Amino acid sequence: MPSTRDLTRRIRSVKGTQQITKAMKMVAAAKLRRAQEAVENARPFADTLSKVLANVAGRTEESHPLLERRDGGRTWLVVVSSDKGLCGSFNANMLRQVEKDLKNERWPDVEVIAIGRKASDFFRVRDFAVAHQERETMSQLTVADGQRLGAMFMEAFTSGQIDDVWLVYNKFVSVLRQEITYEQLLPIEPPEADPDAEDAATDYLYEPDAAGLLAELLPRYVETEVQRVLYDSAAAEQASRMTSMGAATKNAGEMIDALTMLYNRTRQAAITKVLIEIVSGAQALGD
Repeated sequence: MPSTRDLTRRIRSVKGTQQITKAMKMVAAAKLRRAQEAVENARPFADTLSKVLANVAGRTEESHPLLERRDGGRTWLVVVSSDKGLCGSFNANMLRQVEKDLKNERWPDVEVIAIGRKASDFFRVRDFAVAHQERETMSQLTVADGQRLGAMFMEAFTSGQIDDVWLVYNKFVSVLRQEITYEQLLPIEPPEADPDAEDAATDYLYEPDAAGLLAELLPRYVETEVQRVLYDSAAAEQASRMTSMGAATKNAGEMIDALTMLYNRTRQAAITKVLIEIVSGAQALGD
């Protein structure tokens, strides 16, 4: 049985850990609010862009390089993870699923684009082709990152280097739930126009023509989708970290209670032992 001194030291250590996890939970909660605001602020623009694109695509027969479907089968799989840890199974579950799909050859000819330090470290020690990796993007996320990455994907696609681009990330559903999500980014599948919408029967006049407008909208759509995924993943990361640190704080409290109870028992046993020795000594002297 450990001594009271050892137990006191362990209790002090666990209390220190509890303070750290509690502080990290509060920081994650603050960052989650900011990440949610970023997602919500970007949503109106993305929704409006999607509606306009659906309207324009339905009114022109013109093709565009970003809409071109090819049979080459060369794929870029963009894996979005976090730069930092201490967020539970946020990265591990997604990376295990991606590894399983790659081993099952879901894509015949695939190269990985690793976004985030955790994805970069994961694929660095595995036998998968990695075309590009970024280790600091998610911890310093800006709007420019979506534009930069979107431009890189479009350049590789239109030049014929690759035939399609897929995104895999943790989608933010709620504070307690994040979903592993696969989405095809390129070639673009234009959203379908809602036939029940108020302006569904409206015939628009475009200036310039619909084909020219489509050529301007499609690159913006790709950049917006990439930025949306990055923001979604960032919000999911903070939600997972807040939940994980909350659970760690609770576990630390339970451990402190158990150690305190053991400390009291040990201390009481020591006191009882001393009393028994005193009584036994007194009886021996009396005899």
